[in-house]
Amino acid sequence: MIKRLLLAALFQLSILTLFAQDSSAEMADTFRSNGKIYVVVAVMLTILAGIIIYLIRLDRKISRLEKKA
Repeated sequence: MIKRLLLAALFQLSILTLFAQDSSAEMADTFRSNGKIYVVVAVMLTILAGIIIYLIRLDRKISRLEKKA
C-alpha cells in the first residue's frame, strides 16, 4: 500500500516538473542581464556547502556514539 502511494506521489511530481519546463525564464534572463545570477549561485552553493558540512559532522558524531555504546 505504501509503495503504491509513494509511486503515485513520484508520478505526480514528475508531471509537475514537465509543466514547469513550459514556462519562460524571464526572471533568470533579468538576473543574467544585471549580473546578479552569480550572487544567486553563490548563495545557493553556500547553503548547499553548509548542509553537506552539517551532515558530515552529524555522521561523525553518530558514528562516535555507536562505537561508544
